[in-house]
Amino acid sequence: MEHPSRRGVLGGAIAVAAVAATGVTGGTAWAKPGETPTLWREFEETPYTHPQIPYIARAGARSGTRHLPRRKVVANVRDYGAKPDGTQDAAPAINRALAEAGAKGGGTVVVPPGEYRIDGIIRIAHDNVVLQGAGSTRTTLHATKNLTELIGPYGSRYGGDKSSWSWAGGLIWLCPQPRYDALTTAIKAKVWPFEGWTGNKRDEWETLTTTAPAKRGDRTLKVADTSRLHKGDLVLLRLADDADHTLLEHMAGGGEGPESYTWDDKTKLTSYVPYEWPVRITSVKKSAGTGTGAVTLERPLPLDVRPEWDPRLTTHVKALTGAGVEGLTLEAVETPQSPHLLDKGYNGVTFQCAYDCWADDVVVRHVDNGFGLVSASACTVRRTRVAGRGSHHPYFCREGSHDNLIEDFRIDDRTVPAPSGTQLHGINVEGLSSYNVWSRGDMRMGTFDSHRGMPFANVRTDITVNNNGRHGGDASAGPLFGARFTHWNIRVTNERAGLMRIDGLAPYSTTVGVNEVREFDQIDVPDFSGDLHSRIELYGTTGVVRPRNLYEGQRGVA
Repeated sequence: MEHPSRRGVLGGAIAVAAVAATGVTGGTAWAKPGETPTLWREFEETPYTHPQIPYIARAGARSGTRHLPRRKVVANVRDYGAKPDGTQDAAPAINRALAEAGAKGGGTVVVPPGEYRIDGIIRIAHDNVVLQGAGSTRTTLHATKNLTELIGPYGSRYGGDKSSWSWAGGLIWLCPQPRYDALTTAIKAKVWPFEGWTGNKRDEWETLTTTAPAKRGDRTLKVADTSRLHKGDLVLLRLADDADHTLLEHMAGGGEGPESYTWDDKTKLTSYVPYEWPVRITSVKKSAGTGTGAVTLERPLPLDVRPEWDPRLTTHVKALTGAGVEGLTLEAVETPQSPHLLDKGYNGVTFQCAYDCWADDVVVRHVDNGFGLVSASACTVRRTRVAGRGSHHPYFCREGSHDNLIEDFRIDDRTVPAPSGTQLHGINVEGLSSYNVWSRGDMRMGTFDSHRGMPFANVRTDITVNNNGRHGGDASAGPLFGARFTHWNIRVTNERAGLMRIDGLAPYSTTVGVNEVREFDQIDVPDFSGDLHSRIELYGTTGVVRPRNLYEGQRGVA
């Protein structure tokens, strides 16, 4: 493998930003016409099964549609008593309007221009309900309390004195009502719950059918019993690991490195298995005279389906679908950022057990954690910004979250210096989360935080980043990366290599179109030994790679 020099080629952050914004490259050392890498040509030939690049063209709500639903207006929070002058708590009025919209079958709840004080959690808990402000510059919700005050302390199910509000919950919380009730009841009882798709425990599900073997990229799955499957159903594909951890090896790309890795002592990682992937059924075909048949799925299979992993389609907790939040700013009362992992829960917008939901034109300010995806899939987070005094996790994606799209996002530089003992991550992904996309980002601070727990097949594309954050993750959570991570057209303004150039870290992965970078600050070594089978192209360039945006390029292929 060619190893280019570490000498930087950027003239500075201003030059990079100018190229990123305008595409103008005249006269500079990296000025070249657009170049199409070999990897892209390969991908066009095998879009669903490429060994290094994941197929992510259907990430996001409603398979990544550009046009999110527009629901009929059914309520105005002013009619429920919400005052736009910040003089009284508007949370009860907003929540009543949202609940009544849900009882009517959905619709848009409008929040007219103004500043609304909220002393409680805003709960979007019913399908097809949208909370819509007049725009992020015109409607502001001022949050006065944190989740510890409103619900109680939330310890970690893995022990220690950590606060789970460091990675869970939101002051605007999109979560189905029964799931929200079960979670908060357990937290108040100090019985720290599992946060995932099957309830507060891992075994709260029923088998719908077992399945036959299939390959990654297939959309049709043969099943033993079609009697409980219907077109339009949202189901979980559930894959359990075997004693030799061949499922985890497969997520890492397979081969000598993953096969020689020690998995048994990675107790936090193994607690994330079985792998659970929510997907909607688009058709059911029954075999004549038998109960067997086949189902076609909304998205191609993310992994092989093998008999040794006990593959089955199962039930899940009722998911929130078709809900959104739009056109507002959520501003928490400004407090100093808490010491690392002791966040009190001044959190922004969180999606939990949500599918086909979205946020659009939303700003959060002075928050501990910004936008969260917790066991959330097929959601779109668009035109969002994290601003103010600095955040622990500006964007977090965890606990088996898949197929989400975060696009046109921005992380502002902090307005006050970071207190001692705090941490800054950035765009976080962990906990076997897969096929998520971060696209068209402007990160004035933070990093590409792969937070262990072996996330795999995630894409970061067309992003400018001042790479000054640090990744986290317990050693017991296992590898930083599984297979098919892709960094495509990344502009690193401070030339720091860590978590940007990943050809020496991530197995079966890709770095394409990254300017020259050098190692300093947090420096990682690969988790897997031997040849990682990772590839790098157009290293030392800025804005040259074509397609410029991998997600948008894939949308035009298949």
